[in-house]
Amino acid sequence: MRLAGKTALITGAARGIGLAFARAYLAEGAEVAIADINLAAAEKAAEALGPKAHAIALDVTRQESIDAGFAEAVAKMGKLDILVNNAALFSAAPIAEISRADYDKLFAVNVAGTLFCMQAAARHMIPRGEGAIINMASQAGRRGEGLVAVYCATKAAVISLTQSAGLNLIQHGINVNAIAPGVVDGEHWDGVDAFFARYEGKPLGQKKNEVGEAVPFGRMGTAEDLTGMAIFLATPEAKYIVAQCFGVDGGNWMA
Repeated sequence: MRLAGKTALITGAARGIGLAFARAYLAEGAEVAIADINLAAAEKAAEALGPKAHAIALDVTRQESIDAGFAEAVAKMGKLDILVNNAALFSAAPIAEISRADYDKLFAVNVAGTLFCMQAAARHMIPRGEGAIINMASQAGRRGEGLVAVYCATKAAVISLTQSAGLNLIQHGINVNAIAPGVVDGEHWDGVDAFFARYEGKPLGQKKNEVGEAVPFGRMGTAEDLTGMAIFLATPEAKYIVAQCFGVDGGNWMA
């Protein structure tokens, strides 16, 4: 019960990594706002997780939705101790085929969404003089990838935002850090695999098998592989950790 008495808002939490984090936080005693653009999915997840889980409609690309979502979460839980910025989109294309629409969409969700959700959380945390913010970066933010320029750039921006926000908000007792997963298995990988099948001319499933075999640990990660770090960074044990990005990637990237 390392998070007993704590409250958390997790974006993009109706499925995948966000849902795994919500489940882990609840198991550690926290109360959790399942924030997602898909309210019906958030409500279904919250119902399954029990009375300490609350469904919140939140579109990270709309400021009015961010403001309303955070206000609703605080009204339901009484305070906000932890924010996990998990909502994100992925896209892939060669440089010559990148569309401005894809660029705008990924930066709106992955970068602006992260920034303005941090801002909303900070405004609730600053008066209390404490809090923890955890941003989901990626190993893709530490290097370029030929077909993934825009996504890589957004995750590099998340790492940079984490550093700047961490330095700014620690003066208010708010710790900001990030997690950089490697390749994480899940339903989203069907879409990722399809991008590579299209642009690299590979059969469906081949890219997924290749990247899994290339992980030094011996397999792709799972959402549950990330929960330990997500819990740790939200506890007082991580109080002296400021503006850092932790790789949880099976050895794919050595920082």
